[in-house]
Formats: sequence, structure tokens, C-alpha cells
Amino acid sequence: MSKSGTPLIEVRGLKVYFPVRKGLFGKKGIVKAVDGVDLKIFEGDIITLVGESGCGKTTLGKTIAGLLKPTEGSILFKGKDVSKLSKKEYSEYRRSIQIVHQDPYASLNPTKTVFQILSYPLIKWGLARRGSELEERVRELLTLVGLTPPEEFMRKYPHQLSGGQRQRVAIARAISVHPRLIVADEPITMIDVSLRLGILDLMLDLRKKIGTSYLFITHDFGAARYFSAKGGGRVAVMYLGKIIEMGPAEEVIQNPLHPYTKALIEAVPVPDPTISKKKRMPKLRSLDIPSPLNPPSGCKFHTRCIHYMEICSKKEPPLIEAKPGHYVACWLYEGRG
Repeated sequence: MSKSGTPLIEVRGLKVYFPVRKGLFGKKGIVKAVDGVDLKIFEGDIITLVGESGCGKTTLGKTIAGLLKPTEGSILFKGKDVSKLSKKEYSEYRRSIQIVHQDPYASLNPTKTVFQILSYPLIKWGLARRGSELEERVRELLTLVGLTPPEEFMRKYPHQLSGGQRQRVAIARAISVHPRLIVADEPITMIDVSLRLGILDLMLDLRKKIGTSYLFITHDFGAARYFSAKGGGRVAVMYLGKIIEMGPAEEVIQNPLHPYTKALIEAVPVPDPTISKKKRMPKLRSLDIPSPLNPPSGCKFHTRCIHYMEICSKKEPPLIEAKPGHYVACWLYEGRG
């Protein structure tokens, strides 16, 4: 938000709602997965979305990637409304934003070899001609993501690879079309713990080599800190479809402002058993997460917040700049923006 110039992606008042049926009689309801989000992503940027399951992180990422349509609001690509792009411009937009899914096995076609999986986007976008040029480009991609020697992997099927290797193939496919932004949706959740740092380091290394931006989605504050702080990025905390805090990674983690962010950080496990035994449960009015079918009025966190005030249930707090570059949506900071 503090950066200048035209953002690569700008999200304005984005809302994504899903109609659902609930109850025995099929009464209709609406899940407000994303409920009014403003966000700017610049060239070379790293933004990490953190929050509990069901807060809207993945829906926001998929909508930015063009996989879901907004219910309301707009997404701008290099200053132009995506809904008003020409066919050629929209094609560039879809190519420029790639997504790496949580489950690499589900996102890779099990009937295709690694060579076929990586060849398709190269042929589709005219980035390599069939034959030796295509084979050489696939070799380069596999080498770039650390699958060497590439000849050992090109003819294998996804089920013949480990989880970490499959995710590297998925990342290779994403970068094959020279994207400007990669939406990484929980990319290390389905991978063995011992391999997770390797995948994060790979993505950070690729950022240096190809200059891509990242929207990194995770529920793990440890991964968020490692990825964002090491890459000089920002952390955005989501709760029930809203961004409620955002700022430089170390600033948000070391000096959280929103009561929800503080509770999330307090809940992070500590490997030292001596310290872990002394830790207490985060102080909350309630441990129950409100239903997205019937979210609370005003500040959506007020039913769980120990700093609850009357205004919290009546009026939704705006996202204000409480400190330079550090934004928060909380009535405790009224008048600081």
C-alpha cells in the first residue's frame, strides 16, 4: 500500500459470494467468502495471506488468478479493469498469473508424463517448437526447479515422484510461461515437513532469477514469517473474508496490532518444551468461529475479542494506517489513520 506507481494487480472492494442450501428444507443462504477486500500487488512483490481455514484466502487467490468471478468489486491488471480487457489483453492476464495448488498430486494429470505436463503450456503459448527445442526447454525448467539430472524425471508419471518432487514439477509448470505473479496456495501443506523449507527457498530463488511476484497463501505463521521476511515482503491477515491487518512481515509478527493477529501468533507452537508448558491459551471471549453463513455485524471478530466495545458490534472498522506502512481494521486505533 505504501509503494508508488501502477500496481501489477489491484483489488478494489472485492466480494465473492457463494449461494448454498442449508437445513433439512433446503433454505438458501449465502457464504460471503470474500467480503470487501482492497489489495495492491506490485512487480516483484511478496504478499503472504494468513488466516484460519475458511477465512477466504484461497477464494481471494483464485479470483485474482481468474479462476473465479467476483460477485462485486473489480480487479485491475496493470491499471485496466480485467472485466473490460480485450480478448488479447485477457489472454495476457491469464498467462501472467499462474497458480500453484496445495495438492501437487491432484493438480498434475496422472496419465501424463512430466515431459507432457511441462510441454503443453510451452506449445499452447508458442514458447517452444516441437522437437529438440521443446525437449531442451523442458530440461531447463526441470534444472531450474532442482530436478536433476532432468533426463531421470522427464519420462516419469506423477505417481512415481515424491510429494516434494511433484510440487517442484507444479512450480516448473507455473514458471514455464514467464508469469508476472504466482498465487501459491498452501504449497507446502501436503509436503513432508523435512522438505518444506526447500520448496520455500526454491520459490524465493526463482523470484531472484525470473523476477516474479508472489501471493503466498498459508495458515502457518512460521512459514509466513520465513517466506515474507526473507523476501522483504508483507503479511496480510484475513478473518471471515476481510483483511484486518497488513504490513511488513517482521513488523506485523513482532508488533501485531489487531487482537486476532495477536491471538494467532500466541497460538503458534514453540519447539522448546519448557517454554511450551508455560504458554497459555490465547485470551478470547469465545473459541468458536462464527459461521460464514451468518457472520457477526460490525467487526466480525467482536464476538471473540477481549477488547470488545459497543461500537464493535454496530459498525465495521475501516482499514487504516496506524503506523507507517502498517494497516489495521480495529476500533482500538480509531483516529490514528
